Formats: sequence, C-alpha cells, structure tokens
Amino acid sequence: MSALAQHRMATTSQLHDLLRPNAARQSVSTPLNKLRHKGLVDYTVLPQSNRTRAWYLTGEGARLTRDFPALRGRPPYPINSATAASLKTPHTLTVLRAHLAFAADARRLGHEHGPWDWTPEVSHPIGEGERLVADALMHYTATDGEHRRKLRAFVEVDRTTMSSERLAVKLIDYARLFQYEAQPVGRRKPTSTGPAWLKWYPIFPRLLFVLTGASPARLGDRIGDLQAMAAQHPLVAALAREVQLAAAVLEDIEQHGPTGSVWVPLVGGEPRPWTDQ
Repeated sequence: MSALAQHRMATTSQLHDLLRPNAARQSVSTPLNKLRHKGLVDYTVLPQSNRTRAWYLTGEGARLTRDFPALRGRPPYPINSATAASLKTPHTLTVLRAHLAFAADARRLGHEHGPWDWTPEVSHPIGEGERLVADALMHYTATDGEHRRKLRAFVEVDRTTMSSERLAVKLIDYARLFQYEAQPVGRRKPTSTGPAWLKWYPIFPRLLFVLTGASPARLGDRIGDLQAMAAQHPLVAALAREVQLAAAVLEDIEQHGPTGSVWVPLVGGEPRPWTDQ
C-alpha cells in the first residue's frame, strides 16, 4: 500500500520488481488480492496486455496510508474508478518504468536507491502564481568503498505525446525555478532571501529527460530540440552552466543501465553516465 501511495499506480510485475525482486511473484499478488477484498486497492486491466492489472489505492486505502512514516507530507491520491485510473495509467506506469531501471542498476552496483527514493509529482513555485511539477524527484547515493556521493535529480518522462517544442519549454520552467526567490510576506520592498530551492536542496538537482514512444530518429530530433533550447534561451543557458542537463532513451536505459554511457548532455558532448560530475 505504501508503494502504491508513493507511485500512484503499478502493475503486479512492477510491484514485484520494486519490492521483492528475489521472491516469488505470489509474494506480491497474494497480498494485493487480499487488500482488494478489503476494499483498500483496486485495479484496471491494461488494453492489449494479456489482462495485465494496474493496481491503485481506493479512497479508503489512500486515507489509511496518509500517516504512514514513509509517506508523511505526501498528499493522498485516491482514484475513484477504473475509468479514472485508465486515464492516468500510461504516463504513471512509464515513470515507474524509469524508476525500476535506476533501482535495478543500484542493486547491481551496490548503490543506495530504493522504493522511497523516487517521489513522483514534486511541485515547486516558480513565481507569478505558477508552479513547476516534476514527473519525479530522485534521491540516489553512489557508493565506492568508504566514499559516498549523494545525488539528486529531477526526472522528466516524455512519451512523445506532446510537441517537441512543449517538451523543450519545460527547460524554461526549470530555469525559472533555479532563479526564483520568494519574497517574505508583508515586505513592501523586495529583499533577497536567496533562491527558494535552497529550502529543499543543498545543491540544485540535475535534470534528466527520459524519452520513449517513437523511433530512434524522432527521439534524437527531440533531444536536439532540447539542446537547442539550452543553447539559445538565456535563462536555460544560465541554468546549463550550473546544473547538469541530460537526456536518454528509456529503452537504452533499460538495456544498458542508467550508469551506462546513454545520456546525451544538453550542452553537447559524447553520451555518458548520469552519475558523471
């Protein structure tokens, strides 16, 4: 239930890979069916999938998980019907696919990255009453003997359902977040309090775009459009000088691992691992 509250929705197979990758599949499917019998979870059947189930919390399940320690501060996210679930399914499950690739790679390498180190739909103000909602915020600790390196990244997952221009415009929102300074309430004159993101992060998280849903050539064109935005827009160019920006194809991440040389830097250069300095 905690995993469904955290990730909004997941197939049985995804929950198995996320929570109990070394156990039998029944170790996940049996408790799910018991929770459904109690009215705490439900599922929608994915189209053209050999009746694959995508599970989600009911309103009662969301209410019960609200005070779970791992979920403190996360708003409840009840889904009221299978129809509502089906509208959210494709993007939500694709975001979780990306997380599973990072989690599997971390297990293989002995790094620290688990189910609760990936928070979907993280929202931050960017000024003028607007907010940026990242598809996910990732916490990851790379370990090498005694050396530990804490990494954070905003992750944007693109299924090629929006125009390439709209995807590239997301870079402007992140550049606005990088520069946004909140003004204390009641102040008549602007006063610098430093970037608002320092309230949440000691270092601004790197930004990773994960692309899927089209041919390699088309995905390459979309990465090129992201690179053009990083080069041509002054706010984004300023962000790129301070923050690592990269893009990769989801299928490449799944095949070679996120720490493979699959990430194209948006400032140009050869593909590299996302963990590179």
